[in-house]
Amino acid sequence: MEINDFFSPVDLSVLNDGNPYPKNSLGSTIKIYADGMEFPSLENVKMAIIGVEDDRKAVNNEGCGQASNYIREYLYKLSDHKFNINIVDLGIIKAGHSVEDTYFAVSTACSELISRKIIPVIIGGGNDIAFAQYQAYEKLQQTINMVAIDQNFDLGDADEGLNSKTYLGKIILQQPNYLFNYSNIGYQTYFVDPKELELMNKLYFDVYRLGQVRSKIEDVEPIVRNADMLSFDISSIRQSDAPGCYNTTPNGFYGEEACQMTRYAGMSDKLTSIGFYEINPKKDKAGQTAHLTAQMIWYFVEGYCNRKQDFPFKSGADYTKFRVVIKDNQYELVFFKSVKSDRWWMEVPYPPDKRLKFERHYWVPCSYDEYQEACKDEMPDRWWQTFQKLG
Repeated sequence: MEINDFFSPVDLSVLNDGNPYPKNSLGSTIKIYADGMEFPSLENVKMAIIGVEDDRKAVNNEGCGQASNYIREYLYKLSDHKFNINIVDLGIIKAGHSVEDTYFAVSTACSELISRKIIPVIIGGGNDIAFAQYQAYEKLQQTINMVAIDQNFDLGDADEGLNSKTYLGKIILQQPNYLFNYSNIGYQTYFVDPKELELMNKLYFDVYRLGQVRSKIEDVEPIVRNADMLSFDISSIRQSDAPGCYNTTPNGFYGEEACQMTRYAGMSDKLTSIGFYEINPKKDKAGQTAHLTAQMIWYFVEGYCNRKQDFPFKSGADYTKFRVVIKDNQYELVFFKSVKSDRWWMEVPYPPDKRLKFERHYWVPCSYDEYQEACKDEMPDRWWQTFQKLG
């Protein structure tokens, strides 16, 4: 089965009043699968936009399945800015006969794109579509790190069915399991059961409170640099900046912080898929949330165009190596700083028999602050958590 069988074309007549997009806008440079046009070739493509029109499992947010065209309306009008990368819009995955059919279409299309080194940019639907995004890596039998920007963890109860509030719990319970690490960015404590926090700690997952992240937004960079896939729940943005979701609340990230985080994601040499979920045109005001999401995607593309290609490591000459001995010589921590980008990594040792399975997680992105922690005889949390999982 060819992946074009899963897609319906975009109806350009309902976008921009059917008028052509200005020269040097994304609408004029992206190859769009539209009515009357052939499905785009995937040759030399770097990024592919996928709309998903299924919100049957989006809890308390019916209507988010219609988000993709509303976002396209604003995205296509943004400046191309000489990005010089080949982007295609593959169109829309319509709701299948069952929601499982939709998941199959999304996961199959994404796995094919990822295997071709094309980044799927998924827009539309509820958080449950992130489950299908994860399944794409299952099909590739690839162990991954997942990052979710979300106000809560979406674990749910073990006996609940799969939906937008339980999808992470279903991923964790999947067998065989290909999830090496999960990181949550921006959870709000009053939405999280203490038992869920205990579970995150037991699994050595990384979770960061909203206030912690907002106090130093640049610390998000090494977190997303370690991700293979990222899911962005629009309800993690404050209601005043993104009203287009029935689950938004007064607190959350500002729009510019959301754009900064997606730019960091684009800059990651490791990240291979991203999804934007829970955007609801029925709840939006004057297209504000759709417009913000379009700008977040723009920043993701801009970040991609600024990738430094310094991971995986190419040559020792491209890095400065630092050794720090801590805890009365119990641990030797090895840090690497890229000459190209000034970004930092930690080397985390693990048993040789596990090298093949976890090779991609041997180098853990970190910040200069974590190197300074080690210099003060303090163990960086990220190093210790990874060591526990690998040991």
